[in-house]
Amino acid sequence: MELDHTVAAFDFDGTITTRDSLRDFVLYAVGRGRFAAGVVRASPWLLGLLIGACDRGSAKARFLAAAMGSMGQVRLEQLARDFASRRLPAMVRPEMLARVQEHKRLGHRLVLVSASPSLYLRHWAASAGFDAVLATELAFRDERFSGALASPNCWGPQKVQRLQRWFDNRPPRTLYAYGDSRGDREMLALADFAWLRGAGEMPRLDSWPGKTTAS
Repeated sequence: MELDHTVAAFDFDGTITTRDSLRDFVLYAVGRGRFAAGVVRASPWLLGLLIGACDRGSAKARFLAAAMGSMGQVRLEQLARDFASRRLPAMVRPEMLARVQEHKRLGHRLVLVSASPSLYLRHWAASAGFDAVLATELAFRDERFSGALASPNCWGPQKVQRLQRWFDNRPPRTLYAYGDSRGDREMLALADFAWLRGAGEMPRLDSWPGKTTAS
């Protein structure tokens, strides 16, 4: 990455989309019956997450394992491609897609940073013109979903760690970051220009760098 590049880092769920994409993907992949059964089986960990007794990554892995079982990798990849092309576009906020396209027009590098699985995000991100996807990875064994995560859940501080690795010790000249929740706080703090949904207008793209957050 060249030192004079500008980078725009976008969270996905709630920032670019109108709702949580993981829930919709699992529903798409397994149907309502298996989804509901997965929620029931994973309820101890989901409840643990709510009361702070379980971390987000563990709860997510338990739910995915309960709902999807050991689904074949080829089948899951096909479902991910179909979901990205058929369902995700309707969830995307038009104004955010326009913002992505404006960054692209200005020659900025685009990176999607999300706690949702890269399994389907990478297909949507490629169609939208993103340069990279930093997201949660699922683990596979013998070409089947193992019921575990292959990477730490990409949330909170992990987003910054993943970004810094992607920068490869060569941070961009200017970093824009877009988020909507507590899980984006650290990434927004890293940016020269940060925007949190509900906290004001998005920064002008012709602004000078200066560690500002819309408010």
